[in-house]
Amino acid sequence: MVSRRMRTGRSWTLEILLALYLGASLLHFMHNAEFVAAYPNLPEWITRSSVYLTWLGITAVGAAGYLLLRFKLRVVGLVLLCLYAVAGLDGLLHYTRAPIGAHTHAMNMTIWFEVVVAAALLLYLLATSLRGVRADQAA
Repeated sequence: MVSRRMRTGRSWTLEILLALYLGASLLHFMHNAEFVAAYPNLPEWITRSSVYLTWLGITAVGAAGYLLLRFKLRVVGLVLLCLYAVAGLDGLLHYTRAPIGAHTHAMNMTIWFEVVVAAALLLYLLATSLRGVRADQAA
């Protein structure tokens, strides 16, 4: 019996990376929101609500990118997904406010988990884009 993946030639790598990043991002943002007062040197205007709203906005960009990609609007979808992944690197901005040692282990773990998964997603998206460009040039 031939599996669905073998019939369609479709890899689930993107979906797996997106699910991992969604989870890592949610974990980091939830930690930020619930412990916003404990994060060193964050501006006072950053509140629990603003953290959750920011996460929803960033996630909407990723969801739109994925849907556009699936509806064959490849370039726009990939651009939005790359922006979504790049947003995951912004957790490193915590370290412009205070050094790593000023953050708790949980803070550092959620920041780095999101950053590493976002970087893996971004690298996958860039590799996928390059394969698409090369295939178009060969055609």
